Amino acid sequence: MMASTKQQSQPLSASEEAFVRALSRVLLELPRAVDADMVEGAGLPLSEYTPLMFLSETPGRGMRMSELAAVCSLSLSGMTRVVIRLEKHGWVERVKCAEDGRGWNAVLTDAGFERLEQAWPTHLASVRRHLVDHFGDQDLAGLTLALQRVASDQGDHS
Repeated sequence: MMASTKQQSQPLSASEEAFVRALSRVLLELPRAVDADMVEGAGLPLSEYTPLMFLSETPGRGMRMSELAAVCSLSLSGMTRVVIRLEKHGWVERVKCAEDGRGWNAVLTDAGFERLEQAWPTHLASVRRHLVDHFGDQDLAGLTLALQRVASDQGDHS
């Protein structure tokens, strides 16, 4: 729901401004920190771990390239470059879409699933250390719901 125009033009309070700035910093720094941990600890950059993770969670471990790009927040050409790298390792295969024969699916191979399982503990430790552990007794369910509403609102305006 859109706030009134008058409310939108009101300056942010000091606490609102601090929140916006802290969130902006987290959005920039968190992926960098997790990526550095992934490269150092698992030899797998976050840009390659993330599509493996999403593919592992789908039925048949496959997804249309365009859909995979969307869930990974990449352009289709960017996702294609990542999938080509993953194919070279034998972790993903591209196959024609059975539904229409025009598009391509990225499919996680058994070797890709094994690689994901090897990297998962590093990812888990990194995400806990850099994010989850900072929230302690906070209402994570409430915070998650608020962030999901923000993300949904952004999807409505893109």
